[in-house]
Amino acid sequence: MALKVAVQMDHISSINIAGDSAFALMLEAQKRGHTLFHYTPDRLALWGEKVMCAVEPVTVRDEAGNHFSFGETQRVDLSDMDVVLMRQDPPFDLAYIAATHILEKIHPDTLVVNNPVSVRNAPEKLFVTQFSDLMPPTLITHDRGEIDAFRAEYGDIVMKPLFGHGGAAVFRVTKDDLNYGSLYDFFASTFREPWVIQQFLPNVKHGDKRILLVDGEFAGAVNRVPAEGDLRSNMVRGGAPTDSDLTEREREICARLGPVLKEQELFLVGIDVIDGRLTEINVTAPTGIRAIAKLGGPDVAAMVWDALEARCSS
Repeated sequence: MALKVAVQMDHISSINIAGDSAFALMLEAQKRGHTLFHYTPDRLALWGEKVMCAVEPVTVRDEAGNHFSFGETQRVDLSDMDVVLMRQDPPFDLAYIAATHILEKIHPDTLVVNNPVSVRNAPEKLFVTQFSDLMPPTLITHDRGEIDAFRAEYGDIVMKPLFGHGGAAVFRVTKDDLNYGSLYDFFASTFREPWVIQQFLPNVKHGDKRILLVDGEFAGAVNRVPAEGDLRSNMVRGGAPTDSDLTEREREICARLGPVLKEQELFLVGIDVIDGRLTEINVTAPTGIRAIAKLGGPDVAAMVWDALEARCSS
C-alpha cells in the first residue's frame, strides 16, 4: 500500500542526517514505496476548513552533503495526504501551538503523527508531572522563595527552562554555589514562563537513557553519556551514545506510560530516564532512531511504518 506522506520539519538542508529521526523515517518510507513531500511549518495556510500548503516532492539519500533532491513545488490541500509527520524541532512556542491548531483540522482523516491536539496539551516538561511518583523531586515555579525552600531541602539542584530543548540553558547549582543569585536573575530576565527545578541526580554521569515507545510499546533505547566536564547528555551537546537494555524499573516506567500515550495518540515518544527516575516525556520530535540502529538495536523506523501502515489500512 503506497501512501502519500508529507513531512513538516525544519528545512531538510539544515539537518544532521547522522542523528536525525525524521530523516530515518523518510528513508524507511521511501524504501517501502511511499511518496514523500517536504515542507516547513511557516508554509501552512488555513483557508476556512482547508489546510493548504506549498510542498516539494522529495527524494532522500543517506549521503552527507547530498541527502535530498526536490521536485517542482506544488500547492496542495494537506487533506489529500495519507500521513503528515509533524517533525519540526522545538521551541514549543506560539508558532508551534498555532501549527497544532491548523493540523487539527485534517486529523484523523489524514493521520497526523503525533496527534496535534495531544501534542498541544502535553508540554514535555509539564506532561511528565502526571507521573510525579516516577520522577526525581521536581518543582515548577518562577518564585524565588519556593526555589530557596526546594534548594534547602535537596541541596544540589538542576535549573532549566520549562520550554527549553536540546540541553540548552541547563544548569547544575550546588548547595553552596555562589552563582545561584546571578543565575536566578538571568533566568528571571530571560524566561517569562516558570522554570523546572529538579534534584540533581549524581548518577547522570553514567548516562541519561533515551527510550523510544511506538504506539505505547517499548521500541528501543540508547544510553547517552555526558562528555567529560559537561552535565548534559544530549547528543547535540556531545553526549556519547552506548547500547542499552532496559532495567526492570525502566520496564515498569514504560508499562505505566504506554496506555496513556496510546490513548492520546502520542504515537512516537521518547522518554528520558536517569538512574531509574523519569525526567522528561518528549512528544514533539523525539530523537534516537538512528543512534539505536547504529548500535545494533531494533529498527525503530521500520516499527513505526509497520504500525502506521496498519493504522492507515484499518
